[in-house]
Amino acid sequence: MTLSYVPGDSVGHRLDPRSKLLVQVAFAAAAYAHTTPRGLAVLTPLAAACLLAADGGARDLWAYRVALPFLLVAPLVAGATLGAPWFRVERAAGTALASYRVLLILVVAAAYVRSTPVRESRAAVQRTIPGRPGVFLGAGVALVFRFLPLLRRDLFAARDAMRARLGDERPVRDRMRIVAVAGIDRALSRADRLGTALVARCFAWNPTLPRLAFRRVDAPALALAGCLLAAAVLRVA
Repeated sequence: MTLSYVPGDSVGHRLDPRSKLLVQVAFAAAAYAHTTPRGLAVLTPLAAACLLAADGGARDLWAYRVALPFLLVAPLVAGATLGAPWFRVERAAGTALASYRVLLILVVAAAYVRSTPVRESRAAVQRTIPGRPGVFLGAGVALVFRFLPLLRRDLFAARDAMRARLGDERPVRDRMRIVAVAGIDRALSRADRLGTALVARCFAWNPTLPRLAFRRVDAPALALAGCLLAAAVLRVA
């Protein structure tokens, strides 16, 4: 399952993308400011509420399955020592809180990706950052959202093709090399075709983007973002 935009009529879908971006930034700031178990416990239901507001659920987190093992193993690696006492609980606890904080931020990010079309994300970036830097960043965001799922699909296709040819009987190092080389080759091929397509379509610095406007439904989201930012600033101060 790949995390991507899913059309819908939820509260998250009706929000202005700039409101959702502000909530993401404020949530991340609050998560890094309040690193205690109590602070993360308060942020946990808030992250779950963000995902539910976008009609999402636990199944959407499966898209992060590549990162989840690292988050789980990190506390064990941090707590392990080469000598007595062989394992330091305080180090493991600190790293476990950091891993959980990252997981909460990923949950909020999943809510944004699920409820926001790529064109609206690009429009939000370009209208927040003026001039050509905003256009450049907006186009970059759009390309990342559009092509990451394709590149991931190419890697899976290369892996499946290798398995069909009994490649799974090779050593792990050889399998990794085959999949990596095939993935890079397809990525470079897609990049060449993308450049040709941009030239053929006369890529411009002033594209026509969807109109964005704050509405009443954005008021709670903006208020939430303001509260999270205030909590982060007060904690740091």
